[in-house]
Amino acid sequence: MTAQSVARVSLVVVLFAVVQQVFLLGVRIDGAHPDVMVLLVVAAGVVGGPRQGALMGFGAGLVADLFLPTPFGLSALTGCLVGFGVGLSTVAFDDSAWWLPTVAALVGSAVYEVGYGMLGVLLGQPQMMHVDYVAIVLVVALANTILAVPAVRIVGWSLPAPQVESVPSVTISPGVRR
Repeated sequence: MTAQSVARVSLVVVLFAVVQQVFLLGVRIDGAHPDVMVLLVVAAGVVGGPRQGALMGFGAGLVADLFLPTPFGLSALTGCLVGFGVGLSTVAFDDSAWWLPTVAALVGSAVYEVGYGMLGVLLGQPQMMHVDYVAIVLVVALANTILAVPAVRIVGWSLPAPQVESVPSVTISPGVRR
């Protein structure tokens, strides 16, 4: 990764964190608020594939963990898993499909929120069993679905182009036994 790529990714992570903390924490629908840090992870998976999705999920999760009362690293772990999963599941699709960012944001956001709660309970946070996950999943998934297309464009600007790994070819000459 070049210094320019690192600067762009850092700028986008800070931008999403500021939007989340300044604007979206005050928006409450049935006790839940939108979460664009989740959208950042999903968009990175769509744009950059599983590796970039996992890396962005871990980095954005660490930034999100700075502002949460849950164990440090829970968002990073969940983001890493979801970013990898979104990247892996969308790599088979044509990335110019108009529906891909919105569907990925809807499903990826729902999986993130449910996974976050389940991992929290597994890691000793019993208060997470008493949260209204239906409201959280609906609010986060619907808000991220609406914001998916601009988020994918912003993340696409920041991430370096994915490198295609070439497979070395083996040629066998006629008459040569192996």
